[in-house]
Parts: sequence; structure tokens; C-alpha cells
Amino acid sequence: MILSLFRKDPLKDAADALYAAAAEQARLPEFYLSYGVDDTVEGRFEMTALHAWLLLRRLRDAGKDARKLSRTLSDVFFAEMDGALRELGVGDLSVGRKIRAMAEAFYGRIAAYETALKEPGVSDALASALARNVYGSENPLKARRLADYVRRSLAALAAEPDGRITLGIAAFADPNCAERTP
Repeated sequence: MILSLFRKDPLKDAADALYAAAAEQARLPEFYLSYGVDDTVEGRFEMTALHAWLLLRRLRDAGKDARKLSRTLSDVFFAEMDGALRELGVGDLSVGRKIRAMAEAFYGRIAAYETALKEPGVSDALASALARNVYGSENPLKARRLADYVRRSLAALAAEPDGRITLGIAAFADPNCAERTP
């Protein structure tokens, strides 16, 4: 009975690995130096949230077990955000409010990105959504390169076998291969 307390949870391990992959990708200097994302707490949140969404979207299409993993990944994401807020010195009494605001922002972004991907014939819809959320701008030109990266990452993740994703292995697109736009 006591040994069950020390048993590893493969679902949690996979979610931790996926979160680590998203966070590692989100921290790549290219996004802050070449793509123009603000290297601030907010900019880092935006990039981590973007990469978490890419993984959640991929998991959505990978079957029943992947849906459980998706929920666990969401839990890990918010647990990490909670820890980051505490490291930044946010007091215990306000962490809950801030996490709630982050959750609203995160799910609002998911809705915006999903809607943008469904808009037929609107090439700038995703760039517009990214411009508003990541860059705080209404100008989609600033986000076209990031939109290209998102589309390439969606394709790269879709090419990954379900088994690799559910084990916590994710391969995003290389941000250095994006086309440069003015």
C-alpha cells in the first residue's frame, strides 16, 4: 500500500515532458531577438501559452488517452504559472486571482487562434490574432512571421505519431526557417 505512493504516473510524466518541451521552445532567443516578441514576463507567458496551445490542439486529435493527457497538461501549465508567480513574489492571497486571470487570457487566446484557423480565405486572421495577443498590436504585418511559424509547428506536430505525443515527445518547427516579412 505504501509503495503506491511512490509509483510513477505515466500520464503526469508525459504532461511534464510536454510542458517542458513547450517552455523550452518558448524560451528560444529567436522569438525575442528576430520575431520581436517582448522579452518580458508577459511576452514569455504569451510564448509559453502559444506553445501549450499547439500541444493541446495536437492532443485533441490523438484519441481518448490523449484527451486525459490534454487535461493533465493544462493542469501542469497552470501549476507552473502558479509557481512562477510565487517566484516573482506575488503574495499567496493574490495568486488565485492572478491564475484565474491567466486562465481567462489563455482560453481566450485559444478561442481566438482556433477561430482564426477556421476563417477560410483570410490569410491574415491568424496573424491578426497573434498581433493582438502576443504583440499588443492591431497590425497583422508584425505577426506574419510568427503566424507562419505557428502553421509550420502545427504541421510538424501533426506529422508526429500519436504514440510519441502521448509519451511526451513533441517536435515544433524550427523558428529559424520562417520567411522574413517586413
